Amino acid sequence: MFELITREGNARRGAFTTVHGTVQTPVFMNVGTCAAIKGGVSTQDLKEIGCQVELSNTYHLHIRPGDEIICAMGGIHKFFNWDRPVLTDSGGFQVFSLAKLRKIKEEGVYFSSHVDGKKIFMGPEQSMRIQSNIASTIAMAFDECVENPAEYHYAKDSCERTVRWLVRCKAEMARLNALPDTVNPHQLLFGINQGSTYIDLRIENMQRIAELELDGYAIGGLAVGESAEEMYRVIEAVEPYMPADKPRYLMGVGTPVNLLEGVYRGVDFFDCVMPSRNARHGNLFTWKGKMNLLNEKYLCDDQPIDPDCACPACRHYSRAYIRHLFKAKETLGMRLAVLHNLYFYNQLMQKIRDALDAHEYTEFYRKYLPILGARAE
Repeated sequence: MFELITREGNARRGAFTTVHGTVQTPVFMNVGTCAAIKGGVSTQDLKEIGCQVELSNTYHLHIRPGDEIICAMGGIHKFFNWDRPVLTDSGGFQVFSLAKLRKIKEEGVYFSSHVDGKKIFMGPEQSMRIQSNIASTIAMAFDECVENPAEYHYAKDSCERTVRWLVRCKAEMARLNALPDTVNPHQLLFGINQGSTYIDLRIENMQRIAELELDGYAIGGLAVGESAEEMYRVIEAVEPYMPADKPRYLMGVGTPVNLLEGVYRGVDFFDCVMPSRNARHGNLFTWKGKMNLLNEKYLCDDQPIDPDCACPACRHYSRAYIRHLFKAKETLGMRLAVLHNLYFYNQLMQKIRDALDAHEYTEFYRKYLPILGARAE
């Protein structure tokens, strides 16, 4: 399913074939947690701005509208009118980040809904059943995401439990995919590497989950309190132990600089709410660096957000107008800004793929690393 087309150092150019189409990698997945991108962006918009994979969340869709509803509607692709791949996060991160009271046991996690306080149990089998009902292209294994820094012995115990849960996830998915009424019997499963920032735990965990021969492998539990340098150190340590013939996914990351650094270290898949979340507050990414559109200097600026951008916002509107929409609290401003940032991220990945195809990624990486992390003039 995964074809490694070329490499430049550790950076990889590939193609991942799924039942819902082939994904060109490296790729950034646009995050629609509740089957929608915040900011009024439709699935038709996603196609226009170059999105290859949409990411939704198991926990949130289980809470509402309910995974049984989505199943009855024919699965998530029919539900929100999208014919390209969808990845669903397992819900593990939300369970551990949103649930104020939770009890972790070997069978799974008992917790209360952040919406109405309803008591919920989720374990590996429940997560797989929910994701099977949603019928995503790629399902993520149910894991425990610990905060950084974490105490060593707790991180070790958590890793071991996560491996045991992964074995159960794989068995349950195989059972579900074999049922005659399963909406997507070709659903894929990615396992998740954990271990906090402890290199020995990370390597041991990666070696153990690689033995399970899954469809892909993710690095989880990063960008949750550690420094960027620690995150890169973990990626570098884990990468040699990740199967070369399977896609590699860095979960919940990140900034344009994080994407450049991740690709440089061998990552194929990324996701993050940052581009849409920042856009909703007027913080935009451009090929000259970051900009805050709410600054006074853009009051009468008739230029597009980025003269080098071909997104719907930059093709048709000025900085001054979009800034006005924000100040007037018109939702169109937020929508245009989100379209711009997501288009920028998708174009960044396209340019990365083009650079890898031309064996020029190192040059591209060195050129844009200082630019994309700085403020635009």
